[in-house]
Amino acid sequence: MKRLLPVILLFLLFSMQISAQKKDFERELYVGVGGGAHMTSVDFLPSVLQKSHLGIHGGISAKYISENHLGLLLELNYAQRGWTEDFPAESGFAYTKTLNYLEIPFMTHVYFGKKFRFIINAGPQIGILLGSSDNMNEALAADIAAKKQQDPEAPIGMQYSLEPGTFDYGIVGGIGMEFKTGMGNMALEGRYYFGLGDVFENRKTKENFFFNRSAHRIIEAKLSYFFEVK
Repeated sequence: MKRLLPVILLFLLFSMQISAQKKDFERELYVGVGGGAHMTSVDFLPSVLQKSHLGIHGGISAKYISENHLGLLLELNYAQRGWTEDFPAESGFAYTKTLNYLEIPFMTHVYFGKKFRFIINAGPQIGILLGSSDNMNEALAADIAAKKQQDPEAPIGMQYSLEPGTFDYGIVGGIGMEFKTGMGNMALEGRYYFGLGDVFENRKTKENFFFNRSAHRIIEAKLSYFFEVK
C-alpha cells in the first residue's frame, strides 16, 4: 500500500490539473475567408505526361474549438483544377483541361500554442463539378484529324472527348501557422489533396472506358483570415 501511495497521489494531482484546464478553457467559434494558389495534376492510368498546372481557390470557412488543442474546420471553396499535358517540344502540341469545382472539406483542427499557433488540419473532402473547359492548339487538333482519316476506328484523341463526372471525393491535410491578434486571426497553411474518386468513368462503371484511374492530386497554399464570433 505504501508503494502505491505515490502513484495514487500523482494520479489525483494529474486529475486535478486536467479538471482545472477544462474549467479554465473557453470554447472558440470563428468564421473567415481565405484563398490562394495550387498546383494540380491528375493521376492517370495509363499514365499521361504532365507539367505544372496552376489554379486558384478560395471561399468561406467556420472553425469551432471545442476542446483544448482540438476543434473542427468546415469550408466551402471554389477551386480551379485540371492538368496540362507535357508534349515533346518538337511536336508543337499543347493541351490543357480546366475543371471548376465547389469543394467542401470537413476537417479535424489541431493546434498548439496560444497567441502564435502551430496548426494541423486533416479530414475528408467532397467536390461538385461546376463546369469544365478544354484548350487544344491547332497543331494537335490537325494531327488528331489526320490520323482519324487514316483509321476512323482507332481510338486516337478519345481521351480529349471524355466527359468528367459530377462528384469527387478524397482526403485533404495540411500544416501551417496561425497568429491571433485583436483584429482577428491570420493563418498560412500548406495542404495536399489525395483524390480517391476518378475524374472519368473507369472499368468499374463503364464497359468502354479509357482510363483505369484518373484521380486528382493537388498541392496548395492558403492564406485565411478569421474573426471570432462571441
